[in-house]
Amino acid sequence: MQLKPLFTFLTALTKNNERPWFQERKATYDALRKQFEEDAEFWYQELAKLDPGIAGPEGRKSIFRIYRDVRFSNNKDPYKTHFSAYFTASGKDIETPGYYVQIGPNGNTLIGGGFYMPDKAQLAAIRQEIDYNADKLKAILAAPDFRRYFGTMSGDKLKKSPAAYSVDHPEIELLKHKSFTATHQLSDAEVLSHADFRAHVVDVFAAMVPFCQFLRGAIEA
Repeated sequence: MQLKPLFTFLTALTKNNERPWFQERKATYDALRKQFEEDAEFWYQELAKLDPGIAGPEGRKSIFRIYRDVRFSNNKDPYKTHFSAYFTASGKDIETPGYYVQIGPNGNTLIGGGFYMPDKAQLAAIRQEIDYNADKLKAILAAPDFRRYFGTMSGDKLKKSPAAYSVDHPEIELLKHKSFTATHQLSDAEVLSHADFRAHVVDVFAAMVPFCQFLRGAIEA
């Protein structure tokens, strides 16, 4: 998609986050949204080749709405100031491991994924898989492309050991995780300087495939 016009629109939206302003520029938003849908469809098709587990709805159905749910938020701005999509085996179901892309100005562009805040049973299954196959996960995290884009695994962690595991467990730092994520953050300059940002997203997703497959395998076992 055309990133400069998108950043221009979203920057202005950040300063004018109100319905009358947005409605006056709805045609601009619709045109940008259509471009993003085309990119999402491309990413979905490429991901399906890289990770056969991605067999959910087509890319456009994996896009999040720009409209914010303000019912339980102190922030009453009606619109998000980024475009985003999440690709999993069942569309944009956030309750399963997947691949996430977010594009927005002011440093709000990122490519990442994994599994954010699995439920109790899923968390127990992932920890069990780490307990049984830590070497496999550590090899995934040590892969050159994973380290290049993500550095290491991120996500919220417990301060103490999980109840089911000893404090002196050799993999206790991995087992403390409550979320299992990988994030590649980009500055505005990095985004706008890419000759083919759409292809860059695919490259980053490719580096994350073994990570997502490990997590998905753990909860589906």
